[in-house]
Order: sequence, then structure tokens, then C-alpha cells
Amino acid sequence: MNKTTDRGRIEVCMQGPVATVTIANPGKRNALTVAMWNALRTAFERLSDDTALRCVVVRGHGAEGFAAGADIGEFAQVRSTRAQVTAFHEDTVLGALTALHGCPVPVVALIQGACAGGGLEIAAVCDLRIAGRSARLGIPVNTLGFSLALGETQALVRLAGAAVAAELLYEGRMLDAPEALAKGLLTRVVDDAHAEAEAMAAAQRIAAGAPLAAREHKRQLRRLARDPSPVTHAERLASYAFADTQDYRTGIRAFLDKTTPVFAGR
Repeated sequence: MNKTTDRGRIEVCMQGPVATVTIANPGKRNALTVAMWNALRTAFERLSDDTALRCVVVRGHGAEGFAAGADIGEFAQVRSTRAQVTAFHEDTVLGALTALHGCPVPVVALIQGACAGGGLEIAAVCDLRIAGRSARLGIPVNTLGFSLALGETQALVRLAGAAVAAELLYEGRMLDAPEALAKGLLTRVVDDAHAEAEAMAAAQRIAAGAPLAAREHKRQLRRLARDPSPVTHAERLASYAFADTQDYRTGIRAFLDKTTPVFAGR
């Protein structure tokens, strides 16, 4: 399913249990229009309802980079007044980021080229970020005369901490991939020629694993990230529900038999 706009589109391609979501705005470094942000939200809301889904890869189109943030050409029409700015961030951007963050399966960001502004915000709410060595990451909004929206700053701080967020926001620096990796913005960096293959291999490894376990791991990690309080006794007891699943028995049997497990998600 593709969500097309007059300028740019969000493409969704399914290959078995893995979906690839492509941010495409040729000629504009894959900058996101309002329609594209809305289409991204719709795409992830629909993918989240797919019980057969096991992993999603998010990437930019072609050689345009991952995404260069919001389409500045629209600012005069959609971000001119405070009311418009509020609606843009609260409804459009946070709506898309919330849908992506809430996807119940692991989401892998394949980052090639520039990953700036809203592009980095999208990558920040993914679960894994795999980048080519020439990728560059940053949020240089200070050069445009405005601050990052608070709800979007929150995702950046959760990912890399306040110190890294401060460096990015105060200085407006674009970090190269090795520095971004060292500062916690990326999961791993590979040669440019291998970035796509590595991201897709990661997705296949996730898809080959027990899907119920992946969804539970994502739920656990998100809970621990947003709430530093100790887990409760009830939460611990609920985490043992895997013992009732067919996948649990399949995995143990395959290990003992020295065969490759085929998980059904039940």
C-alpha cells in the first residue's frame, strides 16, 4: 500500500512478515510534507493491526538520504501562526511518531545519507538504528529560528540522554555516523555498501525469532524506558505467560533436537 501526495509519498512494501516503509520525496532529500506525516501515521496504524507482522524497516528513498526533516516549503501555509504550529506538532508530527513508537513489533531504521530534524525524530522512536558510514545525524533547528517541540525533544533525550540532546540542539551540529554511534544515537555502523543488506538481515533475524517473544520484549523495554520505578510482582508474574504458548514448546523442542525452530506466533 502506498500513500501518495502531490509532493512525496510513503511507500509500504510487504515481504512475508517484514514490512518496508519508505519515505519518498524525490528532489527534496525526502523532506516530509504534512500529508506525508499523516500518511506515515496511517501506515503504522494499519501495520500495527497486522497480527502476522514481525518486523518493520523504515528507510529513505534512493540516494535522497533518510529524511531531511519537515518540508520548509510548506511553512508559510501550515506553520505561520501559533495555532498552526500547535496543530502541526501536536496532531501531525506527534501523531505519526506516536503511531510509530506504538508499533508492537520491532522497527529498524535504515539510515543512509542525511537524517536531520524530523528524520532523526523518526529514527529516535525506532528500536534499532543501522547506518552507513557516511550518514549524518542532527537537528539543526536553531539555524531556523525555533526550538524543538517539547514532545519531540523527549524522544531524543530518552534515546541518547540530555547531554547529547543539548549538544545537538544548542550547537545545531550534524554528527557523522561514527560519532553518533559513540554517543548512543545509533545501534551500529557499517560500510555504506553494506548498510541496506545489514538492516534487512537484522529484520530477517527478528522475523525468524519467536514473534510473541519479540512483541513482549518490546513491551518490556518500552515500559522500563518510560517508567524507572521497580517492576511489580504482578508485572513479573504476567511476564511468565510465554510458558503457555506453542512457540515456547517449539523452541525448546528444536533446541533439544538440534533443528531450526519454525515459530507460529501462538
